[in-house]
Amino acid sequence: MKNSLRTLLLLPLMVSAVFAAENPIWGEGRITNIFGYGKEGSTGLGPLFTLLQNQYFVPIFLAIIVGVPAVFLLHYLVIGPKVFPHGGKKIKVFSLFNRVIHQIAAISFIVIIPTGIVMVFGSFFGGGWFVTLCKDLHGLFTIPFALVVIPMFFMWVKEAIPNTDDIKWMMILGGYLSKEKKPIPAGKFNAGQKMWFWIATLGSLVMVITGVMMYLLDFDMSMLVSLTGLSQIDLLRLAAILHNVVGFAVLALFITHVYMSMFAIKGAVHSIIDGHMEEEEVRILHSSYYKKLQKEGKI
Repeated sequence: MKNSLRTLLLLPLMVSAVFAAENPIWGEGRITNIFGYGKEGSTGLGPLFTLLQNQYFVPIFLAIIVGVPAVFLLHYLVIGPKVFPHGGKKIKVFSLFNRVIHQIAAISFIVIIPTGIVMVFGSFFGGGWFVTLCKDLHGLFTIPFALVVIPMFFMWVKEAIPNTDDIKWMMILGGYLSKEKKPIPAGKFNAGQKMWFWIATLGSLVMVITGVMMYLLDFDMSMLVSLTGLSQIDLLRLAAILHNVVGFAVLALFITHVYMSMFAIKGAVHSIIDGHMEEEEVRILHSSYYKKLQKEGKI
């Protein structure tokens, strides 16, 4: 059993090693088009990248990892979750297609986020095979996410367009500072879910593109070089900066999304598993959506 588990864990590492050995990007076809540090054309974004990498990225990620869960723990202890009965009438809100796409994205995120954190704190974990394995898993699980992010964007973009309900929702912080079950102005998605949608789709696309750029390292990007006027090493620095900055938002909102669906609203996660929400939950937390369904005669 232990041997099987060890083999399973090491499989991505072995696959990536074989891939690296046979791929011309890493072999004879490798294009050495990155200037050596300090040579002409190599220093453009160098000082900025070095400053951010050495002094800001790790502390900001640490603040998010510690600070965001701490705030939600305080919320849980002081205010507590909203609880809705789960034995009453249910309303179907997500199709099978919605759920499959979401679950592929969710599983991908469950691997991509922790492995990304390990990579950020690679020196803390001592580097070596564990960090390398996380790097490989990070890259491998980006593939299924990249396959579903476009369908996910188009299936929910209409519901995620901001409207006046979002301003009202923001002004009362979605009603999360109270246990009272007053109707909250929100459509199928509230303002918080919309923020997560935009970051999880467009933001993650930025992360996929910049991640691929960094993974391929000195792969010839002459088209981008001529288009942007940046040297290839500066393109990679820019990719790393964007990957980290967007990563702040992805990490913070991912933690928020997990807390809201798993803890703040008891049982809310079931809606994306079986496609149904309790009628009272829809009526209270998505009152505008509930009125719309009533008007259309769907409930």
